[in-house]
Amino acid sequence: MSEAACEQRLFLLGHPVGHSKSPAMYNALYAWLGLPWRYDLMDCATDEEARGFLQARDFLSVNVTTPYKPHAFEAATARAASAKLAQGANLLVRKDDALIAYNTDGQGCVAFLERAGVDFAGARVAVCGTGPTALAIVHATALAGADEIVLLGRDKQRCRAVLETYVRDFGTLAHATIDLPAADDGRRSFREAFEDTAFRFGSYATSTQAISAADVVVNATPLGMGAGDPAPFDPALFRPGQTAFDVVYGHGDTAFVAAARGTGCRAFDGSGMLVGQAVVTAQTVCDIVGASLVPSFDELFAFMADAAGFSLPAA
Repeated sequence: MSEAACEQRLFLLGHPVGHSKSPAMYNALYAWLGLPWRYDLMDCATDEEARGFLQARDFLSVNVTTPYKPHAFEAATARAASAKLAQGANLLVRKDDALIAYNTDGQGCVAFLERAGVDFAGARVAVCGTGPTALAIVHATALAGADEIVLLGRDKQRCRAVLETYVRDFGTLAHATIDLPAADDGRRSFREAFEDTAFRFGSYATSTQAISAADVVVNATPLGMGAGDPAPFDPALFRPGQTAFDVVYGHGDTAFVAAARGTGCRAFDGSGMLVGQAVVTAQTVCDIVGASLVPSFDELFAFMADAAGFSLPAA
């Protein structure tokens, strides 16, 4: 009997995860597809618990959120480029004796924003944060056609070190094999994204002009997870006409989103990215186990957004 036809356990690993809409989305989808799979939460309060869960491999796949993406990356026996370049994994899939790592955050973020009407071709993008989610978004926006991407954080030298590692690894992968065509129309190929994108770094204090000049500003930091968290930079730097996106969702408007909207920006929380990366996750897992996944990306997005109770822009 194939893995697709067998009962399987799938999880979201992180801490805290009680607020997550992932079980509602995935369980509705797998029931719709007729797959006997069950998706649950795995809230591990310590590194030791998280590592023990990953080492046991008692799952078909596991999505990973804060703070265990680096742990998932370490646990993998094979790593897709998306995980290597993000320096962390948000998806592990078991295939025979292998545990394969991916990072679908960037794809999910870009897919949602494009559905909302954002055009990345030639865009200037500012990404706040230095963790795997931030790097995944940097990479996805480069593939989507951004001309300039600035990685920002509190510590300029840390940003420099993180970005230099990303660019070095990207260059190595981009020239390791024959360049494949872009996955979709309007996208750059892997090598084109490396060669045609200007990657920069800075701090919130030193790169105020880059923040104000950006077409798209992304908050990929944990700020917003807690009540009363401030925006990562001075909100006065927002200007009308920008698109602002915060990876956090489920707690009402963060200070970042509220300030952006108050300035006249289009602003979105992370619910759309959650759905977008969930669609990519489902496609990846089903492909690996050989399960037929007939619905299109847009159909899957609409179905999973509805299951989560989100009202999101239509394609």
